[in-house]
Amino acid sequence: MKPVHALIAAATAATALTVAPPAFAYPDKVITLVVPTAAGGGNDAMARTIAQKLGPLLGQTIIIDNRAGANGSIASEYVARATPDGHTLMFGYIATHAMNPALQKLRYDPVADFEPVGLVGSSPTLMIANATTPIKDVKDLVAQLKAKPDKYTYASAGNGTAPHFAAELFKLNAGVVMLGVPYKGSAPAVSDTIGGQTQVMFPSLFTALPHVKAGKLKALAVAGPKRSALLPDVPTMKEAGVEGVEVEQWYGIFAPAKTPKAIVDQINKALNQVLADKDIEKRIEDHGADVQSSTPAQLGALVKSELVKWKNVVQRAKLTTD
Repeated sequence: MKPVHALIAAATAATALTVAPPAFAYPDKVITLVVPTAAGGGNDAMARTIAQKLGPLLGQTIIIDNRAGANGSIASEYVARATPDGHTLMFGYIATHAMNPALQKLRYDPVADFEPVGLVGSSPTLMIANATTPIKDVKDLVAQLKAKPDKYTYASAGNGTAPHFAAELFKLNAGVVMLGVPYKGSAPAVSDTIGGQTQVMFPSLFTALPHVKAGKLKALAVAGPKRSALLPDVPTMKEAGVEGVEVEQWYGIFAPAKTPKAIVDQINKALNQVLADKDIEKRIEDHGADVQSSTPAQLGALVKSELVKWKNVVQRAKLTTD
Protein backbone atom coordinates (compact mmCIF):
# COMPACT_ATOMS: atom_id res chain seq x y z
CA MET A 1 0.00 0.00 0.00
CA LYS A 2 1.22 3.49 -0.71
CA PRO A 3 1.88 5.56 2.43
CA VAL A 4 -0.72 8.09 3.54
CA HIS A 5 1.47 10.94 2.32
CA ALA A 6 1.47 9.57 -1.24
CA LEU A 7 -2.26 8.89 -1.33
CA ILE A 8 -3.17 12.48 -0.47
CA ALA A 9 -0.32 14.34 -2.15
CA ALA A 10 -2.60 15.83 -4.81
CA ALA A 11 -4.87 17.55 -2.30
CA THR A 12 -3.23 20.96 -2.02
CA ALA A 13 -5.05 23.57 -4.08
CA ALA A 14 -8.11 23.90 -1.88
CA THR A 15 -6.19 24.62 1.32
CA ALA A 16 -5.42 28.22 0.40
CA LEU A 17 -8.94 29.17 -0.65
CA THR A 18 -11.42 31.09 1.44
CA VAL A 19 -14.78 29.54 2.11
CA ALA A 20 -17.49 30.94 -0.18
CA PRO A 21 -20.91 31.70 1.32
CA PRO A 22 -23.14 28.63 0.98
CA ALA A 23 -26.00 28.56 -1.49
CA PHE A 24 -28.12 26.63 1.01
CA ALA A 25 -29.00 26.94 4.69
CA TYR A 26 -26.12 25.02 6.20
CA PRO A 27 -25.28 25.04 8.99
CA ASP A 28 -28.37 26.33 10.75
CA LYS A 29 -27.64 24.96 14.23
CA VAL A 30 -24.77 23.77 16.41
CA ILE A 31 -22.55 21.11 14.84
CA THR A 32 -21.57 18.06 16.90
CA LEU A 33 -18.18 16.45 16.28
CA VAL A 34 -18.23 12.96 17.78
CA VAL A 35 -14.86 11.77 19.06
CA PRO A 36 -14.61 7.99 19.60
CA THR A 37 -12.18 8.26 22.52
CA ALA A 38 -12.28 9.73 26.01
CA ALA A 39 -11.62 13.39 26.72
CA GLY A 40 -7.99 14.29 27.34
CA GLY A 41 -6.38 11.85 24.91
CA GLY A 42 -4.51 12.55 21.69
CA ASN A 43 -7.51 12.12 19.38
CA ASP A 44 -9.59 14.40 21.57
CA ALA A 45 -6.89 17.09 21.66
CA MET A 46 -6.55 17.07 17.87
CA ALA A 47 -10.32 17.18 17.34
CA ARG A 48 -10.68 20.15 19.69
CA THR A 49 -7.82 21.99 17.99
CA ILE A 50 -9.55 21.59 14.62
CA ALA A 51 -13.03 22.41 15.94
CA GLN A 52 -11.92 25.73 17.44
CA LYS A 53 -11.03 27.04 13.98
CA LEU A 54 -13.51 25.10 11.87
CA GLY A 55 -16.60 26.34 13.70
CA PRO A 56 -16.08 30.06 12.94
CA LEU A 57 -15.37 29.29 9.29
CA LEU A 58 -18.64 27.40 8.98
CA GLY A 59 -20.50 30.03 10.98
CA GLN A 60 -21.59 27.78 13.86
CA THR A 61 -20.25 26.50 17.16
CA ILE A 62 -18.83 22.97 17.05
CA ILE A 63 -19.22 20.98 20.25
CA ILE A 64 -17.21 17.85 21.02
CA ASP A 65 -19.15 14.73 22.00
CA ASN A 66 -16.81 12.07 23.44
CA ARG A 67 -18.30 8.60 22.97
CA ALA A 68 -15.58 6.19 24.00
CA GLY A 69 -15.94 2.43 24.02
CA ALA A 70 -15.47 -0.70 21.92
CA ASN A 71 -12.38 0.74 20.23
CA GLY A 72 -14.44 3.48 18.59
CA SER A 73 -17.30 1.26 17.42
CA ILE A 74 -19.88 2.87 19.70
CA ALA A 75 -19.21 6.33 18.28
CA SER A 76 -19.04 4.99 14.73
CA GLU A 77 -22.43 3.32 14.93
CA TYR A 78 -23.95 6.45 16.49
CA VAL A 79 -22.74 8.69 13.65
CA ALA A 80 -23.67 6.14 10.98
CA ARG A 81 -27.27 6.32 12.21
CA ALA A 82 -27.37 10.13 12.61
CA THR A 83 -29.40 12.45 10.40
CA PRO A 84 -27.33 13.12 7.25
CA ASP A 85 -27.56 16.90 7.30
CA GLY A 86 -23.97 17.81 8.21
CA HIS A 87 -24.74 18.69 11.82
CA THR A 88 -23.33 15.42 13.19
CA LEU A 89 -19.78 14.61 12.15
CA MET A 90 -17.20 12.08 13.30
CA PHE A 91 -13.53 12.41 14.05
CA GLY A 92 -12.69 8.95 12.72
CA TYR A 93 -9.32 7.26 12.59
CA ILE A 94 -7.56 4.11 11.45
CA ALA A 95 -9.21 1.86 14.07
CA THR A 96 -12.81 2.94 13.42
CA HIS A 97 -12.67 2.74 9.64
CA ALA A 98 -10.03 0.10 8.83
CA MET A 99 -8.88 -2.04 11.75
CA ASN A 100 -12.14 -2.75 13.59
CA PRO A 101 -13.91 -3.76 10.35
CA ALA A 102 -10.96 -5.94 9.32
CA LEU A 103 -11.11 -7.93 12.55
CA GLN A 104 -14.79 -8.21 13.46
CA LYS A 105 -18.34 -8.00 12.19
CA LEU A 106 -19.78 -4.63 13.18
CA ARG A 107 -23.16 -2.96 13.10
CA TYR A 108 -21.86 -0.33 10.73
CA ASP A 109 -20.08 -0.39 7.38
CA PRO A 110 -17.01 1.89 7.21
CA VAL A 111 -17.62 2.58 3.52
CA ALA A 112 -21.37 2.36 2.91
CA ASP A 113 -22.46 4.13 6.10
CA PHE A 114 -20.25 7.22 5.82
CA GLU A 115 -19.38 10.11 3.55
CA PRO A 116 -15.66 10.87 3.82
CA VAL A 117 -15.06 14.60 4.34
CA GLY A 118 -11.30 14.95 4.58
CA LEU A 119 -8.09 13.90 6.25
CA VAL A 120 -6.78 15.86 9.21
CA GLY A 121 -3.40 14.27 9.83
CA SER A 122 -1.41 11.15 10.52
CA SER A 123 1.05 9.94 13.12
CA PRO A 124 3.50 7.10 12.59
CA THR A 125 3.58 4.25 15.04
CA LEU A 126 6.61 4.24 17.31
CA MET A 127 8.14 1.04 18.62
CA ILE A 128 9.08 1.69 22.22
CA ALA A 129 10.48 -0.30 25.11
CA ASN A 130 10.61 0.09 28.86
CA ALA A 131 13.54 2.40 29.59
CA THR A 132 15.25 -0.08 31.93
CA THR A 133 15.10 -3.16 29.68
CA PRO A 134 18.37 -4.50 28.27
CA ILE A 135 16.96 -4.17 24.73
CA LYS A 136 19.54 -2.17 22.76
CA ASP A 137 17.72 -1.85 19.43
CA VAL A 138 15.35 -3.68 17.09
CA LYS A 139 17.97 -6.19 15.92
CA ASP A 140 18.81 -7.00 19.52
CA LEU A 141 15.11 -7.48 20.36
CA VAL A 142 14.63 -9.81 17.40
CA ALA A 143 17.70 -11.84 18.39
CA GLN A 144 16.53 -12.14 22.00
CA LEU A 145 13.01 -13.16 20.98
CA LYS A 146 14.31 -15.81 18.58
CA ALA A 147 16.49 -17.23 21.32
CA LYS A 148 13.71 -17.08 23.94
CA PRO A 149 10.21 -16.41 22.53
CA ASP A 150 8.62 -15.84 25.95
CA LYS A 151 11.23 -13.33 27.12
CA TYR A 152 9.14 -10.18 26.57
CA THR A 153 5.49 -9.17 26.37
CA TYR A 154 3.99 -6.30 24.42
CA ALA A 155 1.16 -4.04 25.56
CA SER A 156 -1.69 -2.93 23.33
CA ALA A 157 -4.64 -0.60 23.75
CA GLY A 158 -6.92 -3.60 23.23
CA ASN A 159 -7.51 -6.22 20.55
CA GLY A 160 -8.06 -4.61 17.17
CA THR A 161 -6.34 -1.35 18.06
CA ALA A 162 -3.46 0.13 16.08
CA PRO A 163 -0.84 -0.87 18.73
CA HIS A 164 -2.16 -4.45 18.54
CA PHE A 165 -2.11 -4.61 14.74
CA ALA A 166 1.32 -2.98 14.54
CA ALA A 167 2.78 -5.50 16.98
CA GLU A 168 1.30 -8.43 15.09
CA LEU A 169 2.60 -7.08 11.79
CA PHE A 170 6.06 -6.74 13.36
CA LYS A 171 5.92 -10.33 14.66
CA LEU A 172 4.93 -11.62 11.21
CA ASN A 173 7.64 -9.74 9.32
CA ALA A 174 10.39 -10.25 11.90
CA GLY A 175 9.56 -13.93 12.35
CA VAL A 176 9.32 -13.76 16.15
CA VAL A 177 6.91 -14.75 18.90
CA MET A 178 5.88 -12.28 21.60
CA LEU A 179 2.88 -12.48 23.91
CA GLY A 180 0.44 -9.58 23.74
CA VAL A 181 -1.32 -8.07 26.76
CA PRO A 182 -4.46 -6.09 25.81
CA TYR A 183 -5.46 -3.11 27.94
CA LYS A 184 -8.55 -0.92 27.93
CA GLY A 185 -6.95 1.97 26.12
CA SER A 186 -3.51 3.40 25.41
CA ALA A 187 -3.09 5.19 28.75
CA PRO A 188 -2.94 2.06 30.97
CA ALA A 189 -0.90 0.21 28.33
CA VAL A 190 1.70 2.98 28.23
CA SER A 191 1.67 3.21 32.02
CA ASP A 192 2.40 -0.49 32.48
CA THR A 193 5.14 -0.37 29.84
CA ILE A 194 6.75 2.51 31.72
CA GLY A 195 6.37 0.51 34.94
CA GLY A 196 7.90 -2.64 33.46
CA GLN A 197 4.87 -4.93 33.71
CA THR A 198 5.13 -5.14 29.90
CA GLN A 199 8.30 -4.38 28.01
CA VAL A 200 7.38 -3.35 24.45
CA MET A 201 4.58 -1.33 22.83
CA PHE A 202 3.64 0.19 19.48
CA PRO A 203 1.77 3.44 20.29
CA SER A 204 1.43 6.37 17.95
CA LEU A 205 4.23 8.92 18.06
CA PHE A 206 1.46 11.31 19.11
CA THR A 207 0.93 9.21 22.27
CA ALA A 208 4.50 8.18 23.06
CA LEU A 209 6.47 11.37 22.41
CA PRO A 210 6.09 13.05 25.83
CA HIS A 211 7.21 9.87 27.63
CA VAL A 212 10.17 9.36 25.30
CA LYS A 213 11.29 12.96 25.81
CA ALA A 214 10.97 12.49 29.58
CA GLY A 215 13.19 9.41 29.43
CA LYS A 216 10.45 7.08 30.66
CA LEU A 217 10.36 5.07 27.42
CA LYS A 218 13.05 4.01 24.98
CA ALA A 219 12.30 4.66 21.27
CA LEU A 220 13.51 1.78 19.09
CA ALA A 221 12.08 2.53 15.65
CA VAL A 222 9.53 4.52 13.69
CA ALA A 223 7.05 2.30 11.83
CA GLY A 224 6.68 4.76 8.98
CA PRO A 225 8.18 5.59 5.58
CA LYS A 226 10.60 8.16 7.01
CA ARG A 227 12.20 9.28 10.26
CA SER A 228 10.36 11.77 12.42
CA ALA A 229 11.71 15.31 12.62
CA LEU A 230 10.80 15.18 16.31
CA LEU A 231 13.01 12.11 16.87
CA PRO A 232 15.63 12.38 14.11
CA ASP A 233 18.01 9.85 15.68
CA VAL A 234 15.40 7.07 15.79
CA PRO A 235 15.61 4.83 12.69
CA THR A 236 12.68 3.64 10.63
CA MET A 237 11.75 0.01 11.05
CA LYS A 238 13.22 -0.69 7.63
CA GLU A 239 16.51 0.94 8.61
CA ALA A 240 16.43 -1.14 11.80
CA GLY A 241 16.29 -4.33 9.76
CA VAL A 242 12.60 -5.28 9.54
CA GLU A 243 10.86 -4.70 6.21
CA GLY A 244 7.18 -3.98 5.62
CA VAL A 245 6.18 -2.63 9.01
CA GLU A 246 4.59 0.74 8.24
CA VAL A 247 1.62 1.78 10.36
CA GLU A 248 0.53 5.38 9.98
CA GLN A 249 -2.31 6.18 12.34
CA TRP A 250 -4.42 8.57 10.31
CA TYR A 251 -7.28 10.80 11.41
CA GLY A 252 -10.13 12.25 9.37
CA ILE A 253 -13.62 13.71 9.47
CA PHE A 254 -16.62 11.72 8.28
CA ALA A 255 -20.34 12.47 7.88
CA PRO A 256 -23.23 10.00 7.78
CA ALA A 257 -23.96 8.43 4.39
CA LYS A 258 -26.29 10.44 2.13
CA THR A 259 -25.11 13.78 3.52
CA PRO A 260 -25.52 16.11 0.50
CA LYS A 261 -22.37 16.54 -1.56
CA ALA A 262 -22.64 20.34 -1.35
CA ILE A 263 -22.44 20.15 2.44
CA VAL A 264 -19.54 17.67 2.37
CA ASP A 265 -17.66 19.90 -0.05
CA GLN A 266 -18.29 22.99 2.07
CA ILE A 267 -16.93 21.30 5.19
CA ASN A 268 -13.96 19.93 3.25
CA LYS A 269 -13.04 23.38 1.94
CA ALA A 270 -13.27 24.90 5.41
CA LEU A 271 -11.31 22.00 6.93
CA ASN A 272 -8.50 22.38 4.41
CA GLN A 273 -8.35 26.09 5.17
CA VAL A 274 -7.97 25.27 8.88
CA LEU A 275 -5.18 22.81 8.11
CA ALA A 276 -3.34 25.45 6.10
CA ASP A 277 -3.15 27.66 9.20
CA LYS A 278 0.48 27.64 10.41
CA ASP A 279 -0.57 27.87 14.06
CA ILE A 280 -2.80 24.80 13.72
CA GLU A 281 -0.04 22.95 11.86
CA LYS A 282 2.46 23.67 14.64
CA ARG A 283 0.05 22.70 17.40
CA ILE A 284 -0.65 19.35 15.76
CA GLU A 285 2.99 18.68 14.87
CA ASP A 286 4.11 19.49 18.41
CA HIS A 287 2.07 16.49 19.51
CA GLY A 288 3.82 14.17 17.04
CA ALA A 289 1.36 14.19 14.13
CA ASP A 290 1.71 15.53 10.59
CA VAL A 291 -1.04 17.71 9.17
CA GLN A 292 -2.58 16.15 6.06
CA SER A 293 -5.33 17.52 3.86
CA SER A 294 -7.30 15.67 1.20
CA THR A 295 -10.40 15.66 -0.94
CA PRO A 296 -13.35 13.52 0.18
CA ALA A 297 -12.55 11.05 -2.61
CA GLN A 298 -8.95 10.66 -1.48
CA LEU A 299 -10.01 9.91 2.09
CA GLY A 300 -12.49 7.36 0.74
CA ALA A 301 -9.75 5.70 -1.31
CA LEU A 302 -7.49 5.57 1.76
CA VAL A 303 -10.19 3.83 3.81
CA LYS A 304 -10.70 1.19 1.13
CA SER A 305 -6.97 0.51 0.71
CA GLU A 306 -6.44 0.30 4.48
CA LEU A 307 -9.30 -2.19 4.81
CA VAL A 308 -7.58 -4.48 2.30
CA LYS A 309 -4.22 -4.12 4.06
CA TRP A 310 -5.48 -4.95 7.54
CA LYS A 311 -7.78 -7.77 6.44
CA ASN A 312 -4.66 -9.35 4.96
CA VAL A 313 -2.78 -8.94 8.27
CA VAL A 314 -5.72 -10.46 10.19
CA GLN A 315 -5.68 -13.50 7.90
CA ARG A 316 -1.88 -13.92 8.00
CA ALA A 317 -1.67 -13.58 11.78
CA LYS A 318 -4.89 -15.57 12.35
CA LEU A 319 -6.17 -12.85 14.66
CA THR A 320 -9.48 -13.13 16.46
CA THR A 321 -11.38 -10.89 18.88
CA ASP A 322 -10.67 -13.31 21.77
